Amino acid sequence: MRLIERAERADLATRLLLAIVVVVLVGAATAWAVGAAVGPGLFHEHMLRTTGTAESATEHAERAFATASALALSLALLAALGASAAVSVVLARRIRRSLAPLGAAAGRVAAGDLTVRVDPPGVGPEFDQLAGAFTAMAAELARVEQTRTQLLADLAHEMRTPVAVLGGYLEAFAEGVEAPDEETVRMLREQVDRLARLSEDVALVTSAEEGRLRLERRPTDLAQVALEAVTQAQARHADADVTVLAEAPDELTVDADPDRIGQVLTNLLDNAVRHTPAGGRVTVRASRDHDDAVVTVTDTGEGIAAEHLARVFDRFYRVDTARDRRHGGSGIGLSIARAIARAHDGSLEAASPGPGAGATFTLRVPIA
Repeated sequence: MRLIERAERADLATRLLLAIVVVVLVGAATAWAVGAAVGPGLFHEHMLRTTGTAESATEHAERAFATASALALSLALLAALGASAAVSVVLARRIRRSLAPLGAAAGRVAAGDLTVRVDPPGVGPEFDQLAGAFTAMAAELARVEQTRTQLLADLAHEMRTPVAVLGGYLEAFAEGVEAPDEETVRMLREQVDRLARLSEDVALVTSAEEGRLRLERRPTDLAQVALEAVTQAQARHADADVTVLAEAPDELTVDADPDRIGQVLTNLLDNAVRHTPAGGRVTVRASRDHDDAVVTVTDTGEGIAAEHLARVFDRFYRVDTARDRRHGGSGIGLSIARAIARAHDGSLEAASPGPGAGATFTLRVPIA
């Protein structure tokens, strides 16, 4: 039973080796059986013929040996050939049965059906891994397609408002209903800037996620980058009545692009301030955790419900759609931040005890 179980778990190379061993053993057993069954009789017959003939006993013995050997080898070869054919047929059928579902699944994927799944055939780890990899590939393609569809829908939704505003005012200008005064021109320029910023953000996050983001990496003090980001955030959000503090060690040297890492921290700080009510606090801490430099951005704001945590880094995903649009966010700042972090072989994660309890974003970058 253990031998059978091991054979069932064996890889393809082991199975082929076992098949060869079976063929050899069958041939050897056949040769031995034929030699044991036929040899003594032939020798006995030839020894009886020595009486009354001119041939010596040695000549009869040699002839008996040659005849027995030829017969044994011939039958052994035929038996080995039959065993080889039988083993080949069995292996070929099992491999064909294992590959048939993969071929059918590939055809369905080519036809656009990304819900296909392939069960492990159980004929060896190689085929099981192939089936698992195919299923994972189909699932990833389905996820990418869903993301692409959602991205196009969200992008169209984001562009609809500024395009509608621009179109409406241009039509009003053309018909003489509205005059392009200074306030109107300023508002239209803001809509154009919003479209330009949206275009740049989409291009940036796409480049980062596809590994095409250009990084000028060099030894960088992550703590210093964090302090500079905090200083800029304090000036940028001076009227928000939100305290932005920094707690950083002396030095955390990483191999990174300081501008891109600064962009990550800027996005995190802007997001934290935007979701923190007046009188709240945002704290930035830089520390070392084994081989990683870690920067955490913690706020005392709205917090994030558990069902939203897994999606806060999705493009255009908003926990509170109306509030974010009112503050001008494109909805992909966190997506850009995570993509840049991963481009540095690092990570960016979000955590929150729940609504009203604040949130913490943790950036990890390997120590140089």
